[in-house]
Parts: sequence; structure tokens; C-alpha cells
Amino acid sequence: MSACPSDHASAPYRICAFYRFMRLDDPDGLQTAIRSRLLEGRMCGTVLLACEGINGTVAGLEGDTRKFFRWLQDRLGPPALNVRESWSGHAPFKRTRVKLKKEIVTLGIDGISPIEGAGTHVKPEDWDALIEDPDVLLIDVRNEYEIEVGRFRNAISPGTASFREFPEYAASRLDPARHRKIAMYCTGGIRCEKAAAFLEKSGFGEVFQLQGGILHYLEKIPANRSSWEGECFVFDERTALNETLDPGQYDQCHACRRPVSEADKQDVKYIRGVSCPKCHDQKSDRDRMRYAERERQTRLADLRGDVHIGPGSRANPAVRKAGPKPD
Repeated sequence: MSACPSDHASAPYRICAFYRFMRLDDPDGLQTAIRSRLLEGRMCGTVLLACEGINGTVAGLEGDTRKFFRWLQDRLGPPALNVRESWSGHAPFKRTRVKLKKEIVTLGIDGISPIEGAGTHVKPEDWDALIEDPDVLLIDVRNEYEIEVGRFRNAISPGTASFREFPEYAASRLDPARHRKIAMYCTGGIRCEKAAAFLEKSGFGEVFQLQGGILHYLEKIPANRSSWEGECFVFDERTALNETLDPGQYDQCHACRRPVSEADKQDVKYIRGVSCPKCHDQKSDRDRMRYAERERQTRLADLRGDVHIGPGSRANPAVRKAGPKPD
């Protein structure tokens, strides 16, 4: 991957966003097996399992992640998982979660399944030519707070706070008779799979989606030829990635998990670990006290050189099994 250094001494954590729509006959059994493998490899992140497939983002040292995905691919069988990778100098997640869900990406409408395929996948190398077509309506299917950080030029924001709101947006603002060509994109591609299946079932004829999402585009397209503007929000402690897939200029509010800019930090409503201008008025005094205590405990752990939560934490069963932390 051209955006990453040839050796990862300065960025040893491999972060893998992956998904696959498929029929899972035994999500419960797979949940137990995946959790065991992640803990054994001291990997953190979140994996979602449903009858419709698997979706997750996990991180760990390179050898451990490659071993895990070899095992997972063998367990699931062909075709290959859709995996996008990036790198970090720090563990981007604090916990290991494997959850059973009704949907691996929640649209909230029964009968919408991309298992058999939906929409036309467009390679990053062909994406810009498609979206420059004046007959193509370009839609960013992510949430509004993600779009504020960065987007493709001339993309339309549905103004949604969650993916569940996309069907309502489509019903009220899109028309199969007028919008004959629709192109969509999201972070890693999974939301577009569901959105494309929904639009095709709703009567829209030509629906295109960016293969591998924004992350794949930034990996493949040099910045001097890119139509991407800004940074790409990601759901981990890096908050946003720049055009070379390195951590960008945003931090994350630990109260609401939304991106925080340098301008936000100058606001009186920004308190590190407690609130930001976007959520301050939505939280109670009790909430802020709880967040403040969490932030205090995290800082104390940092001062001790300890890990409050995360891959090296004593809360990780694999760490407890390995024995005491060496001096």
C-alpha cells in the first residue's frame, strides 16, 4: 500500500476495516471463535455478526492481524473478505467486542439484502470520470458529522444523523424518474452496499458505488489527481485520516465521539474528555461528572505508564493469562 512506509517501526499497528455480506448459519459459534482469536492475538476493535454477514474494524501488530485474517478467511471460505488496511503508531481501540446484531450495518428495513450483489462497483481509478458526468447525482451516504470533516467535490449530503435515516431521505428527496444515475460512496463501502440494494428495490435504474469506499480511493489515487477534499472520519481514536491515510488534524470528543477541530477546542464548551460545543448542552451535570472522572483515571494511568483499558490492560483476559506485567 503506497500510503504506508516500507517498514512499520513507527506505525506498528495494522488497522483492518473489513466486511462481507454472506449467509451465516451459526453466528453464535462464530462469535465465540472470533473473540477467542482476537484476545489470543491481543487485538482490539469491534466485530459485528448477523445472519446477513460480518462487519468490523480490528487492530493489532502486523503478524497477529495477518494470522487472524488467514484463520477467518479459512473459516468463512471463498470469496475473499473486503479488507482495507491502514497503520498507526498507537492502538486505536481500547476494547475487544464481538457482537450479535440483526444487521451488520443498520438500515432498519426488512428484506434489503446485498448478498447477491447490488449496484455497480466502480474502481477508484474510474471514479472521478463517473462523478464528473453532469447526469450523475453524487450522494455521500455517511452521517452529517462525518461529511463535515471531508467529502468529494460536489457531493450531496443527505443531512442524516444515522444510516437509519437514509430511506426517509431517499423517499422524500430522490425520484427514479429524474435521478436516473446515482453514484454513492462511504468510508469503506459497506453502507453503500445496503443503500444500493435499497435504491434498486425502490425502482432506481443505474446505481453506482465506489469500490472499497473512501479508504480505497485514498490508497489508490495520488493527492495531485484526487477530487477528495478534507479528511476522512474513521470510527477509532485516530478520528480522521488525511490524503496519505495518516492521522489528520482532528481529535475526538470522548463524550459524544464526534470530531473536534482546533477551533472547537477554543470554545468555552470544550473540556477535554468531558464535552465539546456539539454535545455540551445535550449532557447533564451528572454525565459531565462521570466523563470527568473517566478522564482523570485515564490521565493517572498515563502518568503511571500503565494502560487504563485496551490491548495491554489487565482487563484483557489474554494479558491476565500471560501473567504479571514485566518491570
